Amino acid sequence: MSAQPDRRAGTIALIGAPNAGKSTLLNALLGAKLAIVSDKPQTSRRRLAGIVVAGTSQLVLVDTPGIFAPRRRLDRAMVEAAWRGAEDCDLALLVVDAARWKGEETAAIVARLERGRRRLALALNKIDQVKRESLLAAAAGLHAALAPERVFMISALKGDGVEDLKRWLAEAVPSGPWLYPEDQLSDASERVIAAELTREQLYLQLRQELPYAATVTTEQWLGEEAKLVRIRQTVTVARPGQKGIVIGAKGARLKAIRTAAADAIAAWLGRRVDLTLHVRVREAWDEDPETYRDLGLDRPPD
Repeated sequence: MSAQPDRRAGTIALIGAPNAGKSTLLNALLGAKLAIVSDKPQTSRRRLAGIVVAGTSQLVLVDTPGIFAPRRRLDRAMVEAAWRGAEDCDLALLVVDAARWKGEETAAIVARLERGRRRLALALNKIDQVKRESLLAAAAGLHAALAPERVFMISALKGDGVEDLKRWLAEAVPSGPWLYPEDQLSDASERVIAAELTREQLYLQLRQELPYAATVTTEQWLGEEAKLVRIRQTVTVARPGQKGIVIGAKGARLKAIRTAAADAIAAWLGRRVDLTLHVRVREAWDEDPETYRDLGLDRPPD
């Protein structure tokens, strides 16, 4: 009987400024939709891990909230969670929008990373949107500041360079047993992922009308039928006027959100979905300790 090949496993934190493309990269490495994506900054609110098998390696890719200058308590909790993710993982992968590498948010991240002692790799993302001279300048400047183990030039959206990055990560993680079962795709529950997919539709369909004033929770999950799951979710907003925006004239907007969200959840689960959405008003929901528990965040002090 042949010997089992040596296995490797490790955690990799995807860190970077908002809209750098961390969630898009996670989905590309995973080969499936897990993290929600929109063109709005600070879309990601919770730590979300995707689990990728690459040869004999298992990669636990932790998508962290974008790092920015926080204003609200919830903002502070998100930024602190992102830095904890970088510190707790075996390797940090800094994802940088190649066109915005000199921005204030990226500069602040680089300054903090310069003070740390962690394994670090760099992924310059959205390379299809910058000229070669600018791309080389970004690579040289960030390499001089951080001395990462490797620099990758990628387009997470188009898939360019993603396989090379995956192969390197598979060799970079430590030797050891796998951390999760072979067929597990995430450490998040189906309820959490379903809520995130519905929240994505709020971002995509409401655009600027409801910037950061809503959250989604999965209240009920009935999956006794083999091919159908019945899900009830609550969309929470901060003011009565926002409830009207979500519902729309004669309920048309809420119906469109529900239909698109149900399709997305069904694609994720591989089962038909009967989704019910309820909209409620709860002022200052982002100050409620329950919100932080639901998001897996520590509530910072006043």
